[in-house]
Amino acid sequence: MCISVHQLCYVHADKEPLFQNINLTVNKGQRLALVGNNGSGKSTLLRILEGSLKASSGEVVCASRPYYVPQHFGQFDHLTVAEALRVDGSIKALHAILAGDASVENFTRLNDDWSVEERCLSALAFWDLGHLQLSQPMHSLSGGEKTKVFLSGISVHTPEIILMDEPTNHLDISSRDKLYEMVRTGRSTLLIVSHDRTLLNLLPGICELERNGVTLYGGNYDFYREQKELALTALQNQLDEKEKELRLARKVARETLERKNKANAHSDKTSFKKGISRMAVNTLKDKAEKSTVRLNDVHEEKIVSLQSSVAELQNTIPDMRALQTNFNSSALHTGKILITAEQVNFGYSSSCLWPSPLDFRIRSGDRVHITGNNGSGKTTLVRLLLGELQPVSGAITRADFSYLYIDQECSVIDPALTVFEQTERFNTGHKAEHELKSILNRYLFPYGTWDKPCACLSGGEKIRLLFCCLMIGNNTPDLFILDEPTNNLDIRSVEIITAAIKSYRGTVLLISHDLYFVKEIQINRSIKLFNSGPVIKT
Repeated sequence: MCISVHQLCYVHADKEPLFQNINLTVNKGQRLALVGNNGSGKSTLLRILEGSLKASSGEVVCASRPYYVPQHFGQFDHLTVAEALRVDGSIKALHAILAGDASVENFTRLNDDWSVEERCLSALAFWDLGHLQLSQPMHSLSGGEKTKVFLSGISVHTPEIILMDEPTNHLDISSRDKLYEMVRTGRSTLLIVSHDRTLLNLLPGICELERNGVTLYGGNYDFYREQKELALTALQNQLDEKEKELRLARKVARETLERKNKANAHSDKTSFKKGISRMAVNTLKDKAEKSTVRLNDVHEEKIVSLQSSVAELQNTIPDMRALQTNFNSSALHTGKILITAEQVNFGYSSSCLWPSPLDFRIRSGDRVHITGNNGSGKTTLVRLLLGELQPVSGAITRADFSYLYIDQECSVIDPALTVFEQTERFNTGHKAEHELKSILNRYLFPYGTWDKPCACLSGGEKIRLLFCCLMIGNNTPDLFILDEPTNNLDIRSVEIITAAIKSYRGTVLLISHDLYFVKEIQINRSIKLFNSGPVIKT
């Protein structure tokens, strides 16, 4: 046993529990993914296991101190690389001893770890950070470099337990490949939070975190998704059956009441004809009414029970199916030339970004993946194609087409507007207010969120709101430009954008290191930007 969690609970300051009744055992060498909806507490649970956050109640036992690769790095910006790696004391002691200060304190701090600096430099070089100094401040590094600093610490410390929170968020494809290989071949115990489905498929177990517990699935992410689909289908069938029972129960209750009322009316007429006294008639009528009330109570009780079952099932079934976004097809005919790049290059001063110029065409219906390591000029190329930058050589010719640019910050959503105001901006067809609110509800924006500032939305909420607005505007672009669209999203939001783009019949220009996403949206061409020069593949 490496990690043992018993009856763990974490409560927010407002007394609202984030999660409770969390019980989990992770054995030595086990490799697990931790998944759950946005806001379910995955990062919070990792921080509790790592020791930087205290649980409200419950018990956590770890066989050794876990090594933690965080998702956010702001709290480390004031540190040097050595301090972030927790080796600054050892390295200072090593330098002091080598300089002649052979004090007991220095030898104690070094603890016979004579190779610590060499291991650090070697680990940094492995992650393509050989240019960094251990004394360099963390705030001077990019997001990808900060992630790789913490990943390099794994080989420095060789920990028994490793916790990672979205480790691929800022990594390019080559760095992701190194991480995948580490996960495949490493022997440490792993617990990883990630929306990277390639990474999740390397982990032979999935832990799903929900508010009232953890469910363990003995398989990778594809297996987990298959099991969830089977469970969803079973729930849907159960719901359909209960709704059918409810309709039948209401029909039986209505018909029974009608028959009873007719029978009572007929009884009254018969009694009158037979000359039965008024007192006897009233007694019979009272008995009939009591019988009707009892019958109504029986039917009402069954109907209420069925209504409760239906409501419970409706709350259990995820809302993913309500989020299907059916874009119109592009009005452009397939094969029309949209963009032509001839001998294009870009740079500042006398230096060119690419060793050789770019030559390519993008036609209507193409799905093009622009790929390359961080810093290879992918976003710059997109800005050139859109006319936001001008090439230093060559020419770009653009046809007349409409496009929508979705970056990882979803900048098309105006942070100054509320959720409802944002939908109004897209309401070019002048839909009625109640229609806008109905569509907002469909995209999981209920009444209480309509006045919420867009600046306060999560990445996944912004994506949902964007697709909601596109459905309201009913104005599908000829070209979708996606710049790392799956970064900073939870899996549910990634699947929403995947389904939407997959069903879209138009042109796609994609920058992404998420190869699972690339495959799912059916990319058919690539522009690879390398230091040795671009490669165009069809």
